[in-house]
Amino acid sequence: MLSEEKKDPAAASGSGDTPNPAAQTADARRPSGPQRQGKGGRPRQRPDAKKDDGSIERVIQLNRVSKVTKGGKNFSFNAVVVCGDGKGNVGVGIGKANEVSDAIIKGASRAKKNYVRVMVVNNTIPHEVIGKFKASNVFLKPAGAGTGVIAGASVRALCDAAGIKNILTKCLGSRTPLNILMATLNGFGQLRTTRRG
Repeated sequence: MLSEEKKDPAAASGSGDTPNPAAQTADARRPSGPQRQGKGGRPRQRPDAKKDDGSIERVIQLNRVSKVTKGGKNFSFNAVVVCGDGKGNVGVGIGKANEVSDAIIKGASRAKKNYVRVMVVNNTIPHEVIGKFKASNVFLKPAGAGTGVIAGASVRALCDAAGIKNILTKCLGSRTPLNILMATLNGFGQLRTTRRG
């Protein structure tokens, strides 16, 4: 008897052939076309969204640090930020503040003040190079068209901000994000388009 009653829930509710109005409004809100969507139906947004001035910013590391005083612990945040214009200029900055947003803003402004020029030839680097900073070494090698950026998070952020589309990289030694960034900048500084000597 129970199985006969639960056969057709649409007939029981009396809706029949009329479509659900809530489903119609949901379909009307959905954008048409092959647009990728994130959570909640919103369009996906990259974390390195371009700013109004055309610069690319990406937060590499965000730490909460504390200072122990007589009255207790004072918490603050430090942020490592990579900035670039996508045309061969890139920089790294560190910001520290009591709020996360202030730390990111400070890091971005310091990164823009410390831009380094990167030699980009056909969307890659002109030759192999090893960048060194303290215990970190980063090996950078040019790649052919269509290869993409083969790199970890820190090196990938620098390459994207500099406008490099094809590169092969390998981190050797220490994997600390800030040291990796500085070693990569050191490698970018060694790049030359003309042979010396």
